[in-house]
Amino acid sequence: TTSVSSDSADVDALRIEGIHKAFGSFVALKSIDLAIHPGELVCFLGPSGCGKTTLLRIIAGLESQTAGRVIQNGRDVSNAPPAARDYGIVFQSYALFPNLTIKDNVAYGLVNRRRDRAAIDARVAELLTLVGLPTEGPKYPGQLSGGQQQRIALARALATAPSLLLLDEPLSALDAKERDRLRGEIRQLQRRLKVTTIMVTHDQEEALSMADRVVVMNHGAIEQIGTPLEVYERPATPFVADFLGKVNVLKATCVGSGRYRVGSREIATGANGMATGDAVRLYLRPEDRILADSGPVETMPNALSGIVRNVDFLGTYCLASLDVDGFDGQRMLVYFSLNQTLELGVREGARVAFALRPERVRVFAA
Repeated sequence: TTSVSSDSADVDALRIEGIHKAFGSFVALKSIDLAIHPGELVCFLGPSGCGKTTLLRIIAGLESQTAGRVIQNGRDVSNAPPAARDYGIVFQSYALFPNLTIKDNVAYGLVNRRRDRAAIDARVAELLTLVGLPTEGPKYPGQLSGGQQQRIALARALATAPSLLLLDEPLSALDAKERDRLRGEIRQLQRRLKVTTIMVTHDQEEALSMADRVVVMNHGAIEQIGTPLEVYERPATPFVADFLGKVNVLKATCVGSGRYRVGSREIATGANGMATGDAVRLYLRPEDRILADSGPVETMPNALSGIVRNVDFLGTYCLASLDVDGFDGQRMLVYFSLNQTLELGVREGARVAFALRPERVRVFAA
């Protein structure tokens, strides 16, 4: 099928309206609303069981929704079968036909649409070149590496020039180095082709490095939609703050004017809106600090000091666990670059001075 074009430039590539899905008494999706713009790459991100794959399958027509509508390029495809929807899909398991050559795998959708043989051959050659495997056509899937097979699966999904590309955890079966390489290649290819893409992943690094927007999901609902920087720096809910990256969560009490007491210490933040006496949680990331190599931190707002209890070496940086003076046993994780670790003498038992960045502290009600 061909996609339905629109004269209006503001028609969404995909619009999801009130999608609800129940399996008996279990509710997998709760009234999901989402608009995806032409040419953007959107990642559905969340823990296992959050509903992201179910939502992708409903978009593909592989699963039927209990309620709600799916609108693609201005056309209601809510009840259309998969063959009547204009998309290509790539699965985690490659799903290539082992008995067909690479060339025939890529050509499969075009043959089914009864395209001219010469046109098919030209399109297959173009796609194999596009994914960096121009000479692999005569081989069979079993003769290729996992990364190469996933490139072929991507070429097959793009063969019919669909208006929507669906990626269902396409990199999770690959080793770390191959995953990193293919991640960059998929992003470059998507930008070059300007194909609207939805990718399901539970890998935060994947989502943050590839997506134009991230849809963070939990328990069948959308917690937050935003750019990678927005959802990381300005999480809208405690779940998003806790799920994305590492985070310190400190029990505190509001003392007014954007200040909060942690143990016997007061922390200044840019966050007002809480009433004096409210029990809260302060969320801040291990990198939300100023260290002594930037100047005398003792005179800065939120100046703190603590004893290093543990140091995890993570390559280019280290993650130190500190017992902070006055925090009543609430430990903090603080990032140090490898150079800072050496220059500031960060090791077990050492005392380290640092200051918290007020504007980076997020406050949520306890």
